[in-house]
Amino acid sequence: MILFKNVTKTYGEEQSFAIENVNLKIEDGEFVVLVGQSGAGKSTLMKLITGEQKAEKGEVFLGKTRINDLAYRDMPQHRRSLGIIFQDFKLLSQKTAFENIAFAMEILGKDASEIGRKVPRFLNIVGMGAKANKFPSQMSGGERQRIAIARALINEPKVLLADEPTGNLDVFNSWDIVNLLLKINEQLKTTIIFATHNKEVVNSINKRVISLDKGKIIRDSLDGKYII
Repeated sequence: MILFKNVTKTYGEEQSFAIENVNLKIEDGEFVVLVGQSGAGKSTLMKLITGEQKAEKGEVFLGKTRINDLAYRDMPQHRRSLGIIFQDFKLLSQKTAFENIAFAMEILGKDASEIGRKVPRFLNIVGMGAKANKFPSQMSGGERQRIAIARALINEPKVLLADEPTGNLDVFNSWDIVNLLLKINEQLKTTIIFATHNKEVVNSINKRVISLDKGKIIRDSLDGKYII
């Protein structure tokens, strides 16, 4: 469970609100869509979950962990319970698809036998089993995002944060990635927080929609519609 209790985060010398008095509860296994224009607070909300930023007021919890209290040395352990994907993929260009995913396990000290067993499984989950030995430059944007999703999932996080994951994709590949994330949510029971400002994508997902504007939650609805 993710819980925000009266959370406020400001930025800049003028102390403008990035997030203002946000109260939010996301249950395990939910698929939640965050919507709002650039600067509405979507990315800040995610950074508060990862611990990349800390709130000036209020509390942020992941399960029983109060993220506000985490020391710098505890952040790596906290972030292992999270998977993160971005619109620009952030793949290592000199590594193959297999190697990009394996790298996320290697930095945690996983042994070669576990890597050899798990990476093909997750390549197949995202429909990229046949592209294991391809480099990012040999893949389409949609294929690169699928590899990025597999990398984010390989250590089996409780929560997947997807920050504008379709932002650099065409319409066809956008629907493809959305459907993949819906499948992952359903089959792996991974909690997914999906941030976007694309109205068509939101309305196609038909899940809980949280609308942000100037750092405030202005709507929280189960009707699956993008309304600001």
